[in-house]
Amino acid sequence: MDLKFTHGVMIIVFVSASMFSVSMANKDWSFGFNYTDWWSRFGNHPQNKTQQQPREILVGGSQHWHFGYNYTDWAIKNAPFYLNDTLVFKYDAPNATSFPHSVYMFKSYGSFLKCDIKKAKMLASPMQGGGEGFKFVLRKWQPHFFACGERNGFHCSNGTMNFAVMPMFHPFWKWP
Repeated sequence: MDLKFTHGVMIIVFVSASMFSVSMANKDWSFGFNYTDWWSRFGNHPQNKTQQQPREILVGGSQHWHFGYNYTDWAIKNAPFYLNDTLVFKYDAPNATSFPHSVYMFKSYGSFLKCDIKKAKMLASPMQGGGEGFKFVLRKWQPHFFACGERNGFHCSNGTMNFAVMPMFHPFWKWP
């Protein structure tokens, strides 16, 4: 089976599963109306609200952003991602012992699968990953396709320095 096709199917399954799991997480599975405390849900009664704060998520965890690490697996293990979460890309500046890295974002799934860097936007240059790293806030409810664009997309096309995330809405509060 073609590796790019398999990679594409994995991403579609990941995004679909993330959307389904978050949408189902806070469902009331009682299949009916709770007549015992319906009035407490209205008026000036205090509610048990759990405010979710945006997170800063280090891409790759302790591995940071480097060649040879599987970021699709990392994204699956660290999902779900939420709107206003910040992805932090940390990587070393180019030097004699390391390859340079960058952060690109693709506009479409097709260009992401092909690692077509010409159709991607550079978000961070090889010099921006040091120190606190490059930070990207997930502000839009849409799939985000990230990759390293160095070596004309080689770091992306070998299948490891690319991943997709679909930020979800926070479950702002839960019923008691």
